[in-house]
Amino acid sequence: MQKENIAITTECITMDKLLKFSGVADTGGQAFLMVEDGIVKLNGKLVTEKRKKVFPGDVVNIDDQIELTVSKEEV
Repeated sequence: MQKENIAITTECITMDKLLKFSGVADTGGQAFLMVEDGIVKLNGKLVTEKRKKVFPGDVVNIDDQIELTVSKEEV
């Protein structure tokens, strides 16, 4: 499994923007399709909301192949 840390400067980020920002999805539309296809989990639970808020400390899994850990980047 590919593991990656994604640092954000905001309080939270929406799932579609996180998938795009991390490079997992090329476009927001592709990120939406990934959620619709049921391959995205947040902290072990299936995500059905395309604009689900993701906070530092959360872990996102994509198709059990990619794991993104979100952290807070201090500016």
